Amino acid sequence: MNAPADPTPDHRDWADRTIAFLGPVGTFSEQALLSQPDLASARVLPMSSFGEVLRATEDGEVDYAFVAIENAIEGTVNATQDALVFDADLHIQREVVLPIHLDLMARPGVTLADITQVMSYPHALAQCRHYVARELPGAAPEATNSTAEAARLISVATGELARTGAAIGPSRAAEVYGLEVLAHAIEDHPDNATRFLLVTRDDIPAATGHDKTSIVVFQRADEPGSLLTILHEFADRGINLTKLESRPTRRGLGDYCFLIDLEGHIADELVADALRSLRARQADVKFLGSYPIAGERAEQVRVEVNDAQREADAWLSALRARVQ
Repeated sequence: MNAPADPTPDHRDWADRTIAFLGPVGTFSEQALLSQPDLASARVLPMSSFGEVLRATEDGEVDYAFVAIENAIEGTVNATQDALVFDADLHIQREVVLPIHLDLMARPGVTLADITQVMSYPHALAQCRHYVARELPGAAPEATNSTAEAARLISVATGELARTGAAIGPSRAAEVYGLEVLAHAIEDHPDNATRFLLVTRDDIPAATGHDKTSIVVFQRADEPGSLLTILHEFADRGINLTKLESRPTRRGLGDYCFLIDLEGHIADELVADALRSLRARQADVKFLGSYPIAGERAEQVRVEVNDAQREADAWLSALRARVQ
């Protein structure tokens, strides 16, 4: 919802590009994608899982993948994160932050008192656990591949499920699948939001002045102070970290890598110097991307940064012109 007008390194018409997202139609992924006017003009292709979305992009079947990476309540979407870290070689182009509001929906005529089963994506079920425990104490939760898939399954259900089943998902899913919303905004926390990523095979967007860089650092050796050594590379250069998370490397118990989001772009000298030093000191550094930061004031911040840079350049040029 808050990306720059053209964060990609070329100027091809978006209508010629294909973007895969977690389907079916009606998911939050689709809603977030369609919030971007340029992405909404592309050919969009729903797929059944985040893994399938990313594989199709890496294999060249589609140009871009649009995937959820983080939720404000439930944290990282591990399926996406692990695929980007271990399975795919893709670069992040932009991030999109979407406020998340979850509705309880069922077939027309079904009431709260009828419900004995609630279906949704695991993260969505977790985000509404207090509401479900309070209002539907006897309902059994069932995980589905997406929130929209839950709505679709309820819409085509027969027998007992049609009369006693409900889904948790976005209001658009109720519209798409002809369900009736029994309760709006049932999420446990009103400030809930999900962060999505647009990724592709090769491109790195140009610096905007208000950017974020994502990397994965694999340790050369697990020893006392190894994490501190990594963090010093950024602290010594005044680079702010916005996220630090550890994940198993899949190479054995106790072997972890560090996923780091930091402010700045790989084109920035300080960021480049920090990554160069990390690469030299650690076993490996995987670059996930440098891309514009999302946020309600993202565009305004970029304008302010660019204005300040132009003013600083003019000031420095005037001083240099006086050098004898």
